[in-house]
Amino acid sequence: MKKNLVIGAGFSGAVIAYLLAEKLNEQVLVIDKKNHIAGNCYDYRDKNGIMIHKYGSHIFHTSNEKVWNFIKEFGDFNQYMHKVIAVIDGIETTIPFNFSTIYDVFPKTLAKRLEEKLLEKFEYNKKIPILEFLKQDDEDLKFLAEYVYEKVFLHYTAKQWGVNPESVDGAVTARVPVYLSKDNRYFQDKYQGIPLEGYTKLVEKMLTHPNIKLKLNTDYATVKNPEKEFDRIFYTGAIDEYFNYEFGELPYRSVNFKFEEYDREFYQSNSVVNYPCNYDFTRIHEYKHYLNDKSPRTVIAKEYSEFFERGKNERYYPIPKDENTELYNKYSEKAKELNNVFFLGRLGDYKYYDMDKAILRAIEVFETIKGESS
Repeated sequence: MKKNLVIGAGFSGAVIAYLLAEKLNEQVLVIDKKNHIAGNCYDYRDKNGIMIHKYGSHIFHTSNEKVWNFIKEFGDFNQYMHKVIAVIDGIETTIPFNFSTIYDVFPKTLAKRLEEKLLEKFEYNKKIPILEFLKQDDEDLKFLAEYVYEKVFLHYTAKQWGVNPESVDGAVTARVPVYLSKDNRYFQDKYQGIPLEGYTKLVEKMLTHPNIKLKLNTDYATVKNPEKEFDRIFYTGAIDEYFNYEFGELPYRSVNFKFEEYDREFYQSNSVVNYPCNYDFTRIHEYKHYLNDKSPRTVIAKEYSEFFERGKNERYYPIPKDENTELYNKYSEKAKELNNVFFLGRLGDYKYYDMDKAILRAIEVFETIKGESS
């Protein structure tokens, strides 16, 4: 029976571990340097009975049938469809900026004129990346584009990424579109929701298998002769750390959450409220909205973005820039020289994966291995 080592007990590691154990009947050791499973999706019920997402809000959404059919084997989901509120000019309104937002922040006559011009020029239900939307000839639409750029994108992006917005990669700017629709949902995927027992429970069920052994508080550096002890290694940590930063350090953004508890039923009207132009934090999370938890008290987390520093904070978001991609490619090429060592996950692939994309990537890695084994 083959032996596998999986570094990281988040979704990427748990999915590959489960598939190896269940589908190929192989032994798997999963290690994680944290004192808990589920990685940055880790959640828990606090003393108030509220399900807290320790590392920021996580909303599962996918249109991929393979991913959905896989994940629902490990738990039931509610029908929560995520909406994001932003405070713009002191008004709570919908993000992404859409027709509903236009009527919230502008006088009705101006809003009507803008709506008509947008529908003349663009296709309904179309998402337009903000930097593309700025290229307007019409004076009214130019005014709208500049308004959205400043009030929604400019200051928020500077806070979140710590750079001038023009230097942010198109993959990021595309996530902040103008949405020519009245659909107020943040995601339009077919399947959306929060696991009723939490993300930690989902991962726990994946890892509860007779062929899987789990060791927490265990750093990969403490494992002796892993290449000799194991037939395969699956590394979901930072690829540059694996190679001892031989070519330099890959940059990341990190996030710091300031948790606050209040003796009232709700702090805000929505699960997430963004503050593009006000305060140093980017947004406030209120967790009881996700599973409709009942409690006379509430818990919020104010989210502050910062650069990742080794030993100080956690890696959260790979920074998509050409020079960073070039640096990652050096590590990726070096990884190809290794026998039976596989890199995956946000840190292993240096990609801004949503949960469903991380799960799909793990499934695809497994299917490649399965094909080679058969």
